[in-house]
Formats: sequence, C-alpha cells, structure tokens
Amino acid sequence: MAADERRTDVRALVAAAVTVVLWASSFVSIRSTGEHFTPGALALGRLGAASLVLCAVLLVRREGIPPRAAWPGILISGLLWFGGYMVVLNWGERLVDAGTAAMLVNIGPILMALLGGWLLKEGFPARLLAGMAVSFAGAVVVGLSVSDGGGSSPLGVVLCVLAAVAYAIGVVSQKPALRHASPLQVTAFSCLIGFIACLPFSGHLASDMADAPLSATLNTVYLGVFPTALAFSTWAYALSRSTAGRMGSTTYVVPFLVVLMSWLVLDEVPGVPALGGGLLCLAGVAVSRSRSRSPQPPQPVAAATATPAGQPTSPAPSGRRTAG
Repeated sequence: MAADERRTDVRALVAAAVTVVLWASSFVSIRSTGEHFTPGALALGRLGAASLVLCAVLLVRREGIPPRAAWPGILISGLLWFGGYMVVLNWGERLVDAGTAAMLVNIGPILMALLGGWLLKEGFPARLLAGMAVSFAGAVVVGLSVSDGGGSSPLGVVLCVLAAVAYAIGVVSQKPALRHASPLQVTAFSCLIGFIACLPFSGHLASDMADAPLSATLNTVYLGVFPTALAFSTWAYALSRSTAGRMGSTTYVVPFLVVLMSWLVLDEVPGVPALGGGLLCLAGVAVSRSRSRSPQPPQPVAAATATPAGQPTSPAPSGRRTAG
C-alpha cells in the first residue's frame, strides 16, 4: 500500500513539474504575442485552440459529459480561472512591469492555501505555511530584481490582484469537481466555459489576426495547446492527488523559471538577486511539500530466544527453568 502511495505521489509531482514549466514558458510567449493581440482576443484565441485539442482527446477517450455534481466547480473554475484570469492578467501586464505583476499574482497561492484550509478543510500545516512564506519572499526578490523601476499604473495593480483572486478561487472550486469527474473532463469543460465567456472578443480576435504576423498567431496556438490544454490537464491530475495548498506552493517555481527562460530565449541575463530569489522559491517549495516523519512503532519483542543456526528451538517446559 505504501509503495502504491509513493508511486502516486511521484506521478503527481511529475505532473506538477510539467505544469509549472509550461506555465513559465507562457509568460515568455505572452510577452511577444501581447504586442499584436488585445487582452481579450489573446485569451479567446488561446482558449479556442485549447478547447479544440481537449474536445478531440475527450472524443478519443470517450469520457463523455461530467456528472451533475461536478458542474458547480467546473462553472466557477471556467468563468474565473480560464476566462476572467486570462483576460485580466493579459490586461494588467500591459500596465505594470513584469516584476510587479509577478509579485502581485503570487498572492494567489497564499489565498489558495487559506481558502483550501478553510473551505476544503485541508487545515493549515506548519510546513506548508513556512514554505509559502519563504517562497513568497523569493518571489518578491525576483520581482524587484526584474522590475524596470518605473511607476506602476494603479489600474494595472488592481487588475493583477484581481487575477490572483480569480486564480485562487478557480483552483479551490476545481478541487471538489475532481471528486466526481476525471481531470480531463474538468479541464476540458472548464476551458469550454472560459472560451464561451470570451466570445464577445471575437471581433477583436479577427481584426488582430488580420494584422498580426504569423509568428504571433503561432504563439497564440502554442499558448492554447501546451500551457493551457496540456498544462491545465496535468495540473488537474496533480490537484486530484494533492491538496490545493500544496499544489499552490509549487507554482512559486514559475518566476524563477521565467527568469531562466528569458535568459535563454530573449537573451535577458538574470542578475544575482534574481537567481538568489529563485533559489529561495525552490527552497520554500521543498519545505512546503515535505512531510514530517512520524515516529516508528516499537518493534515487537521476539518470543523465542535465539539459537545457533541449524538447531531447532523448543519452548521451555512450564514451571521449569532452563540452564544458564
């Protein structure tokens, strides 16, 4: 049984790792794509590509429509996380620098842990809270190190905070839905709901695609297929096998990965503070996902005395003492 639990935990950890790597890559793609697509159009294009992929996989796997009990969580997650979060974050990142946005969005995992402990009865483990505090400090260091030092728009700050709140509520709402439906069903139908909610931006998407270069359109497709369809599916898989608080803590690796990817792809050399903050993020995640070792139960005392190899043991007759 313990071996099965360890295998499940490893699979969930691998799924979470895939998620954070792909989500980190999305920030690099959004940085260039956002120059050619408006926030709503980018969200609609991304969700459209993701919905096509997820629906195709659903048909191949024949998983069908989720049961009624899963729909409240799917609706809330689809509207707030897949729809609202993407539009608001795209808009907010146009008004504040990347460092400020990273710090503000990283309020989300803290809210996630608090809501999960309160609404989902996950509790408030000391290791989780300590690890999140360390990781958040690292995220602040990374954010300050990559900030351009200019004044941030108050509207941009508000939008990034709203994105963090939508992100946290969306994840906490998704957790109960995973008790009744598969990770693929929850992800696919949440994505469809987000896509439907963004349909009012269809005109903007058509106009932006007509003027945007092919590379920007391909980046939008990439955002839909990998950081959305694949990464949100692996996230749901890992979330179904972990708590919302512990899953939220893993996302603190994203800012550090963004710095490294920007270094490799955009030739933006990270400074020492950014690397130090990234190491803090990693240390905090390690602490938050660690488990306290429970004391081992006492070993039972052997009933029979040891005898030389090859000689049978026989119980001493009742009422008689053996020779010393």
